[in-house]
Amino acid sequence: MTPAMHELLKEALDLMQPQIKTLLSELRPQFVFCDFAHHWVPKLCSQLGIKTIAFSVFSAISGAYITVPARFIGVETEEPTVDDLKKPPCGYPQTSFTSLKAFQAQDLSYVYKSFNGRPAVYHRAVDGFNSCSAILLKSCNEMEGPYVDFIKTQYQKPVLLTGPLTPDPPSGVLDEKWATWLAQHPPKSVIFCSFGSETFLKDDQLKELATGLELTGLPFFLVVNFPGGMEARAELDRVLPKGFMEAIKGRGVVHSGWVQQQLILAHESVGCCICHSGFSSIMEALMNDCQLVLLPLKGDQFLNSKLVAGDMKAGVEVSRREEDGYFSKENIKEAVETVMVDVDKETGVSIRQNHMKWKDFLLNAEIQDKLISNFVEQLKAML
Repeated sequence: MTPAMHELLKEALDLMQPQIKTLLSELRPQFVFCDFAHHWVPKLCSQLGIKTIAFSVFSAISGAYITVPARFIGVETEEPTVDDLKKPPCGYPQTSFTSLKAFQAQDLSYVYKSFNGRPAVYHRAVDGFNSCSAILLKSCNEMEGPYVDFIKTQYQKPVLLTGPLTPDPPSGVLDEKWATWLAQHPPKSVIFCSFGSETFLKDDQLKELATGLELTGLPFFLVVNFPGGMEARAELDRVLPKGFMEAIKGRGVVHSGWVQQQLILAHESVGCCICHSGFSSIMEALMNDCQLVLLPLKGDQFLNSKLVAGDMKAGVEVSRREEDGYFSKENIKEAVETVMVDVDKETGVSIRQNHMKWKDFLLNAEIQDKLISNFVEQLKAML
């Protein structure tokens, strides 16, 4: 979905207020859950005596950095500048990083821009959080405690936690083509690389990524998607170096389209996951034995990567240029080698140990059930 379509969707949602009010007047639920796009729902529900839960599916570290009132302390313009956004907001918890890079801050500036006279994403989120009965985060204190506490302090209201909501183990069977290919390689040797269906690399960066994977000397499975309407095979032939596909035959796969990511990550041959730092992809990798190489490309992904590589010390982030985020094939190779080759060095050992610690935490059904139970009890107490 293009940015312009995002704005049209928000406008359409805003126009639904009369219908939503009529529906809620008839149903009279005890709670309504809403997200930032429906920032007007809490005020509407308040008129009807209904409690609202503002649910953010983003990490607490990103919410604490991007969508808190303190973000505008010391800001002298209508929108924060890139220099403003490079720095954490006033009172932000002491953390493993002190600032964002310029290209990351530039990307975040979209959150504070108003389009067509409609509220910016930031103002939608803050308005919803200020007006709701409680805030709900898909996180837990074990992973993001200081950031949860900061959000609670900023909004002076209950902040409920669902836990990370880890997915159940995949029950399906991996496509025979991929199962056969993966089985040809030693345990924990394959690099799986995917950026989801809504994140696309520029031509030069896709070329650096692909050649960087080749440079590692390890088998790799690269999933590349393109914006709608583009023919994938023609795009790959255009972007990748001449003869690349022939050179990697047997050792590398470049695929465009949907794949069974959970089943691939769980395969014994996969030892590394390179991803865009979407929170769900991070959790899926941590729940398996594949080491994390983080290549965040937009928005909350930059903060998610800081959390995992910095605070949790369970992965490594690819080094990139300050001003534009450019990375080279050598940057890709270096990051992969940290977790796949230099496993006896201090950094590699530490990352693997921390990965195992968080894997055990996420796979502990008793702990995850307790997090959900606590959330339900807190909801009941609000009635």
